[in-house]
Amino acid sequence: MAKQIFINLAVKDVEKSQAFYTALGFSNNPQFSDDTGKCMVWSDNIFVMLLSYEKFSSFVTKPIADTKSSVAGIFSMSTESLEEVNTIMESGIKAGGTEPNEMRDYGFMVQRTIEDFDGHTWEVFYMDMSKFPTE
Repeated sequence: MAKQIFINLAVKDVEKSQAFYTALGFSNNPQFSDDTGKCMVWSDNIFVMLLSYEKFSSFVTKPIADTKSSVAGIFSMSTESLEEVNTIMESGIKAGGTEPNEMRDYGFMVQRTIEDFDGHTWEVFYMDMSKFPTE
């Protein structure tokens, strides 16, 4: 079996969050989804599990972080082009996400940030390694 990454996020509204992540370009895997959680697919090996607070808390012993007021992690998604970065961001904002800061251009990498309804922070970026500084 190939190595895979599953990012589990506590969300207040599973259906609303599913619609947001669908707008970003994720697809739903109904085999691992129900009313309490949605398995959202980014690629063959990367998944985001959107779990109700009740379901999420059944896996942990610590309190769930309030990601609207504190950062619990930053998740990054690479894209094939700057145009794809902008398309994902525009779709996410139309779906109710927020862009907390301006686009950052590092010369070899362009990065934008979007937060979902629960404040989970995503960096959407395009990197051109041919422009990476060699010195």
